Amino acid sequence: MAEAHQAVGFQFTVTPDGIDLHLSREVLKHIYLSGVTSWRKRAIRFKNGILTGVYPASPSSWLIVVIAIMSTIYARIDPSLGMIDTIKRTLSVSGYMTVQTQTVLSAILFATGLWLSLILMLRYTLKTLLSYHAWIFESHGKISFCTKLWLSLVKMFSGRRPLLYSFQTSLPRLPVPSVDDTITRYLESVRPLLDDEQYNQMEVVANDFKKDQAPKLQKYLILKSWWATNYVSDWWEEYIYLRGRSPIMVNSNFYAMDLLYVTPTHRQAARAGNAVHAMLQYRRKLERGEHAPLRALGVVPMCSYQMERMFNTTRIPGIETDFVQHLSDRKHLVVYHKGRFFKVWLYYGGCHLWPSELETQFQMILNDTTEPQPGELKLAALTAGNRVPWARARLKYFSQGANKASLEAIETSAFFLTLDDEVHGYDPDKLGSLDLYAKSLLHGKCYDRWFDKSFTLIAYKNGKLGVNAEHSWADAPIIGHMWEYVLATDCFHLGYTEEGHCKGDINKGLPPPTKLQWDIPLECEEVIEDSYMVAKVIADDVDFHGCLFDEFGKGLIKKSRTSPDAFIQLALQLAQFRDKGEFCLTYEASMTRMFREGRTETVRSCTSESTAFVRAMEDKNTTSAQRLDLFRKAADKHQNMYRLAMTGSGIDRHLFCLYIMSKYLSIDSPFLKQVLSEPWRLSTSQTPQQQLNMVDIKKFPRYVGAGGGFGPVADDGYGVSYIIVGENLITFHISSKFSSPETDSYRFGQNIRQAMLDIRIALQKE
Repeated sequence: MAEAHQAVGFQFTVTPDGIDLHLSREVLKHIYLSGVTSWRKRAIRFKNGILTGVYPASPSSWLIVVIAIMSTIYARIDPSLGMIDTIKRTLSVSGYMTVQTQTVLSAILFATGLWLSLILMLRYTLKTLLSYHAWIFESHGKISFCTKLWLSLVKMFSGRRPLLYSFQTSLPRLPVPSVDDTITRYLESVRPLLDDEQYNQMEVVANDFKKDQAPKLQKYLILKSWWATNYVSDWWEEYIYLRGRSPIMVNSNFYAMDLLYVTPTHRQAARAGNAVHAMLQYRRKLERGEHAPLRALGVVPMCSYQMERMFNTTRIPGIETDFVQHLSDRKHLVVYHKGRFFKVWLYYGGCHLWPSELETQFQMILNDTTEPQPGELKLAALTAGNRVPWARARLKYFSQGANKASLEAIETSAFFLTLDDEVHGYDPDKLGSLDLYAKSLLHGKCYDRWFDKSFTLIAYKNGKLGVNAEHSWADAPIIGHMWEYVLATDCFHLGYTEEGHCKGDINKGLPPPTKLQWDIPLECEEVIEDSYMVAKVIADDVDFHGCLFDEFGKGLIKKSRTSPDAFIQLALQLAQFRDKGEFCLTYEASMTRMFREGRTETVRSCTSESTAFVRAMEDKNTTSAQRLDLFRKAADKHQNMYRLAMTGSGIDRHLFCLYIMSKYLSIDSPFLKQVLSEPWRLSTSQTPQQQLNMVDIKKFPRYVGAGGGFGPVADDGYGVSYIIVGENLITFHISSKFSSPETDSYRFGQNIRQAMLDIRIALQKE
């Protein structure tokens, strides 16, 4: 791409007659409009800050309280029990106000204090109501009178038209479980995995910990829970994510897929244009708090804290630990295409670009035929390799000059876009197309995604999309929320012309994309190549299989009076046993977002009840009635554990925090060491769908997403992400490692399919 000379706001030359000043009205106009936009955003943030700060009350309610108090004063009634007179006497000391002014000001001050007290009372009442969790343990469709009354009270105290962050200060804190309960649940969870001798040894170690070390650790942890907003989340982010020194590609980052059956346009630049524009719309609503807060049962609010860092966020590498850099109001995007990096402005004249204008920008990049600069092609491999070499290279080679400016452009961008030169997506006529699509989203070529950005949007040559997301700042449902909005907006609101281009006019005066400049020495190129080789070994070892299960879905499962999640988890246990001939410690991610700044908790899905059911399924001598009875017990057990995890009574986050506390206090705990070193050979997660309900999938059944997935957690284990899509489809994203002789992702997918069918047959005999 030919580099265009950019006009400046003013130019001047020194002549014998003095200074000759030339002003560019056009540029000054855009500078002015940009400033107006910035001030408008500040005003909106200030207004929303006030609305959120006084919620569940409203600013207008202050006026009502003031008028009410003033009315009582003029009616010669004192509702303040003498407080207004006390304020009035204090004001009279100044001697500059009349008696009437003192009376009015005293009444306003008292009314304001009363109003603030009422707000605090409303918040405390709502927080107390939201601490009630008995409703979640009640049978589906059988709501008790107590819960009905509670729901009515929550609705009453929740206010009207809440903004995204309106409930944050009303959410309860995550409670610290008792040590006795956690140890009891832990021992119960490992019982089916240990023989009698191993279990007895573990029981002794656990009881010693409970008696000797746990009381001190628990006291400090309770103290932290009183002081911190959430006693888990800050340590979870730091020690699970940011302190990890191994590559985040595959090991931490996850991906989200495009629509499964539909590609609204096959023009790469057009699809990227609509997607980026939809993301800008989403970001604007996010900044203004205009997204409706997610609410369970349409009533109980979920924490929205994680959404704050979705855009303008980058993970910055460090020698000992990384940190998350979050900025506000970034106005540019960095695009990668065939080894080159380009900076694209997202705003012009104070407004963000229209899809047609973004399409033009991206098409200019696609048409560019310049070669990458030395070291530029695989530069992003630094973010895919080990963290320490990347941190050192960043300090040594990217701290000054062109390299610093270009890296800063990437790290301060709204997000990262890759215009991929490959063709991917689900094709029912091509075996393994979904597998290759997943692998591309998860790791690509190891150098064509900026894995440190909060997320990388990937636009393929055939118009398919996808997202690769960094994990430290948020969990998958947060990205899923944004992605649902983007796909729905792209297809049903923005649309395309008959030729497949974005709709709208194009401003011919837009500045073209700017190619980032690099001056990368040979020593840095060697570091880049080393990081690439490390990442390539990891990527080549990923064995991925996408399994579309369409024999039945949640519709049939619900008819059997069973939780779809419990049904699938039991199928996974049956598949695991058939695959390896043994049971293993199983991780299922559950959310704790009913608490302020809550993230996740672990559900240990392999239980004594589930193993008994699996053994019964494999025992030909077991009757159908016995299998059904064991299935019901296992499903009920799983549901109860999931509910406990959601309500703050899980096992693993509590033990994790006790372990971190033991390190701070230099207390050596064999029990905690053993617990935290246990491998999760089956790691599972359900990706939520229809968080926004922007698309009626009954009316548009082909407009369903394929969900997303993640890499294997253990060297000899499986990672399984599953998505319940509508009534008749469940997708499984299965990962493992080729290097393990014990695993095979395709084989495991077939085992899952057969397990689902076998359990359905068992239930049909009811």
